[in-house]
Amino acid sequence: MPVHHPIWRPLALSLAVAAGLSACGGGGDDDGPDQPLNTKPGWLGQVDRKAYDGSSDDLLTAGLGKTGLAAALPAYANPASPTAAELRRAAIWNNYRALVDISTAGGYGRLYGPNLDVAGNDTGGEGKIAGEEFLAYADDGSGRQNVALMVQIPAGFDRLRPCVITGTSSGSRGVYGAIATAGEWGLKHGCAVAYADKGSGLGVHDLAADTVNLIDGRRTSRAAAGKNAHFQAELSGAALTAFNAGYPDRLAVKHAHSQQNPEKDWGRDTLRAVQFAFWLLNEKYAGTDADGRRLADYATPAKVTVIAASVSNGGGAALAAAEQDGGGLIDGVAVGEPQVQPRSVAGLTIRQGLATMPSIGRPLIDYMTLANLYQPCAVQSARLAGANSAFGGAVDAARGAARCNALAVKGLVGGATLEAQASDAYAKLIAGGWLPEADALHASHYGLGAVPGVTLAYVNAYGRFSVADNVCGYSYAFTDAGGSVIAAPAAALAGLFGNGSGVPPTGGLNIVNNLSVGGARADALSVSASTAQADYNVDGAICLRKLATGRDPQTGLALVGVEKAMADRVAAGVAEAQLGGDLRGKPAIIVAGRADALIPVNHAARAYYALNRKTEAGASKLSYVEVTHGQHFDGFLALSGFPTRYIPLHVYAGRALDAMWAHLRNGAPLPASQVVRTTPRTAAGDTLPAASLPPLANVPAAANAIGFAADVLTVPD
Repeated sequence: MPVHHPIWRPLALSLAVAAGLSACGGGGDDDGPDQPLNTKPGWLGQVDRKAYDGSSDDLLTAGLGKTGLAAALPAYANPASPTAAELRRAAIWNNYRALVDISTAGGYGRLYGPNLDVAGNDTGGEGKIAGEEFLAYADDGSGRQNVALMVQIPAGFDRLRPCVITGTSSGSRGVYGAIATAGEWGLKHGCAVAYADKGSGLGVHDLAADTVNLIDGRRTSRAAAGKNAHFQAELSGAALTAFNAGYPDRLAVKHAHSQQNPEKDWGRDTLRAVQFAFWLLNEKYAGTDADGRRLADYATPAKVTVIAASVSNGGGAALAAAEQDGGGLIDGVAVGEPQVQPRSVAGLTIRQGLATMPSIGRPLIDYMTLANLYQPCAVQSARLAGANSAFGGAVDAARGAARCNALAVKGLVGGATLEAQASDAYAKLIAGGWLPEADALHASHYGLGAVPGVTLAYVNAYGRFSVADNVCGYSYAFTDAGGSVIAAPAAALAGLFGNGSGVPPTGGLNIVNNLSVGGARADALSVSASTAQADYNVDGAICLRKLATGRDPQTGLALVGVEKAMADRVAAGVAEAQLGGDLRGKPAIIVAGRADALIPVNHAARAYYALNRKTEAGASKLSYVEVTHGQHFDGFLALSGFPTRYIPLHVYAGRALDAMWAHLRNGAPLPASQVVRTTPRTAAGDTLPAASLPPLANVPAAANAIGFAADVLTVPD
């Protein structure tokens, strides 16, 4: 059982900067007679410590073990008021399953999973890992940032060869968001794991009841939480009363409504997580001076191997941290399917086989609003309709057809028939940078809410808009079966920390179209004012597209007035989040799935690799691995239609970490940039054999080698 201490040895010395624990630095100089003291970073708040015995509870599986992670989640004793331990268990269960295919046929327990050791051998056990877990906010003193940081130190931590692996959360997930990826790998290798929710995690403010959640997920009133609220909207008093009167039962969500543009600080947050780990390791293992004060002479950049890891947004955060690492904290980078935005791809070209890619390196909000506008129509084409059917009809045919008609009336697609209109919408996606390998995924990504959810959250985040702005007529609320807004159900709200992804729709919290004909309604079920049709809210999609591009998609003209001012805010936020491609000569590996339909490789992984090679030239130590039949959501492999099309990319994220580990510890060469050709299962019930997932090659065959020369990235077909 956990042992709980409200405050874990807070040190209030005045030597934070002198100790080398500045915002972008790490441990201290370990030479000379005046050794630095181990000083708690000034941005770090109260630290909560729990110890787990590895039996009744543990760091990796919350006591559930390999078997429990694959089974149903145990119910809360009181669903309306779950305990912190219950919420933690739910968060670990949900986040683990969100990032890996939990089926045995797909590879769980055989190719990956808690029960496997570092060599991939089945231990026959449950994979529980004993150790200590430390949780704290990083903040500037205002309580508005409150980035959740967590460090796990396993009981098997290798004191003689200390290591730290970063686990910044994927998506907008909470601090346990990388538990199945970087977390599991690091804990098994005897490393401390430094997690961060990067300021976009599970903070939900129920504006009607004025309640918020704390760092451990429990809910309380905003007044009681004070600066300890994970997130609270900048709306109170008369303004809150007026908002609730006009928009009752709405909720504010941290990533969308914090007005911090958290992505600009993802690199900083990742570095701070490492610094938190260094401070803790020094508290445990460093020596003391003559006065018995703890020194910072154990965990220093020179003595600790640090790998910046994680996937998706967490992978982008790791790359940002490496670019910003002026203190030499990070030794290597190994990331999967990173959401990374190159600052400029001017002069760069990407070719796949003989084809030049038509669009590369676009900002996330540009390609996401394009998908949000055209995907529900494109899915109606004969080319994509089969996949939609295979995935359970994720996009409703009638509403998708209505979207095609609305786009045609507004001059945004051509064609007199549904097939012609849908084919034109699909062509716009291909021209926008998606690959044909992603064809089968457009239906699931739109219909299951990933694309609408990300689009709305990021427009709000980049523009630093308030929840009261109701950008493009959108808000968040719980809804009933017919789509009407309802008061937040006590159990659903109380459980969001454990079962939410950070971006609605999630855990019953939905996107609402405030401007729907007949009154506010769940966005997917709403009726657009301009068309009087249930067309997946074409008006909202066009509005978001305007704010992302600064132009009216119907006329092509630049925006003016209020719309221009809002679009300018979004553009400024995007610029703050873009990266320059300089990894400071650090060895790095990027793994991405060619079929990624959420973060297309032409805009992220491929484009960033090309920018890095151009920027660092001969000093670049970045390898790029592109995996065929790999896509963004391994958790979807349990759904109909996925197993026979795709493979678990998670396996290759682990292999990238293995390769970086061998390079940093033993001097092994990194695998060269390459395409890895995999084979999906023939039938959904088949067992995926290991042979279907070829290993990384140090020197790939010529037909698989990725090249870069004269500013041209060449990727084999």
